[in-house]
Amino acid sequence: MLEWLGRQATRFVHEIGFASAILYESLYWLALGHWRNQPVRMAAVMQEAVEVGVRAIPIVAIACFATGTMLAMQGIHTLKQFGADSQVVMGIAYSVSREFAPLITGIFVAGRTGSAVAARIGTMMVSQEVDALRVIGINPVRYLVAPLLVALTFTMPCLTVLANLLALLGGALYCLAALGMPLEVFFDRSFAVLTVADVAGGMFKSIAFAMLIAVIGAVNGFQVSSGAQGVGRATTRSVVLCIVSIILADMIFTGFLSR
Repeated sequence: MLEWLGRQATRFVHEIGFASAILYESLYWLALGHWRNQPVRMAAVMQEAVEVGVRAIPIVAIACFATGTMLAMQGIHTLKQFGADSQVVMGIAYSVSREFAPLITGIFVAGRTGSAVAARIGTMMVSQEVDALRVIGINPVRYLVAPLLVALTFTMPCLTVLANLLALLGGALYCLAALGMPLEVFFDRSFAVLTVADVAGGMFKSIAFAMLIAVIGAVNGFQVSSGAQGVGRATTRSVVLCIVSIILADMIFTGFLSR
């Protein structure tokens, strides 16, 4: 048991160091790549943005609309016992902007992007394409990870804004059906209680989640070494670690931002 714990601790420290190195190297090439004659191409960033951001809009929209509706259902059912069902608007607005919009967005993007990144890089490792990039003088992190990091950092906040609006819309439509509350009244009350800090906290979380997804997916991809089975294992592990890391990070941010 002690030997197993020691091996797991060593592996954990190794992966933390590897992830930190990948993040540092990505930021290095983003900042200094132009002066090293290996800039991060805008075309690659836009291609990644379309893949991880634009194509994630439908699933994020459906999930957040449903989340807002469920929050309205549970809130009205709970508050009705105290005769305060009209106060459900405040609960939905705070819950969506502070927690559920960035969290749901992060989890679904992690499911799509974390697995795709690990599978793509892992397949390149197995077929020795990463080694070929090094041979021809192209840094693999600059070529594969840096554009993804930039794309996720810019598209995740945009997706979170969309998630906020659609979750509020879902709650507003249910309040209209259950309480007869007009949509304009619901949104007026929501925007009256929300502050810039509430929305900014969700945006900050989404940026942190984006960095976690990019780095964890890349780490698991670069560690593949055993054929198709290794690629599948890395893909599954990437998704699990991304989601767990997002939830833990959300807990930590909530603890600090709620003080």
